[in-house]
Amino acid sequence: MNMKPHKPVSLLLAGLFALLPMLAGADTLERVRSNNAITLGYVPGLEPFSGEEGGKVSGYAIDLCLKIADRVKTGLGLSDMQVRYQALSADQAIDAITSAKIDIFCTPTPETLERRKWVSYSLPVYTAGLSVVVRKDAPPSLVKALNGEAVHAGPTWRATINQGLASHTFAALKGGVTEEWLRDKLRRLGVIATLVTVDDHKQGMQMVAEGKAAAFFAERMLLESDLKEHQAAAQMMVLDRIFEIAPVSMAFERGDEDFRLLVDTVLSDLYRSPEYERQYAEYFGAPGDMAKLLFHVYALP
Repeated sequence: MNMKPHKPVSLLLAGLFALLPMLAGADTLERVRSNNAITLGYVPGLEPFSGEEGGKVSGYAIDLCLKIADRVKTGLGLSDMQVRYQALSADQAIDAITSAKIDIFCTPTPETLERRKWVSYSLPVYTAGLSVVVRKDAPPSLVKALNGEAVHAGPTWRATINQGLASHTFAALKGGVTEEWLRDKLRRLGVIATLVTVDDHKQGMQMVAEGKAAAFFAERMLLESDLKEHQAAAQMMVLDRIFEIAPVSMAFERGDEDFRLLVDTVLSDLYRSPEYERQYAEYFGAPGDMAKLLFHVYALP
């Protein structure tokens, strides 16, 4: 049976198709063309990923974003395109992306299902490892517990590890995946402890230095960088243990596949080039075998 849609239905469909470009709304490249500028969002003070000194923004993630900006500039034929920077806190990033205040959030963050409701992510640009900083005079029972060792000799019951963690104050960045992870671990282990959240790494490190927190949990590379700069560095240490690893990526407007393709193309090309190992080594030291393997895993053909 050859059935034709009623005229009102046809008109409705035509109207919907006409609205599709408006409904999509995600067109970063067109916005950059219109503004003749690309705006890079970043979190200051998160060296070696992103930082600011003397008015100059720099870091591993900033370098990656500048390569993306160069590809945008060339692709759009904007010879005088400006690169603008917008400093943000981590919890401001999603709002800045969805309100088009920035075109890409350079400081890498872990991709989660909850965040994907609001933004899209690039290929991973780094593999983060969660670690912890404590004072060197921290109770041995705490250090053993954080390292996953039994606090007392004899059978390694879960309770013997928990005893070393109980009755302490732990710090983590507010609103981040580390806070979620730490709350979940303490709940699952049944540990009675206090968890405080901080606005930035500086605050977390200072709480440990002053003895207001027994430990500050954060990405290991960032903790090591923080420790080098802290005035009480001689009294603190980053433990060797890596609790969790997670690939981290750059975020941008949700559903913008054209911009995502451009970003991932730049990253994939870079991963396959000899230049990338040199760039990585500048900020993190010579990459090991696992890091080199991940370069190939993350790059798309």
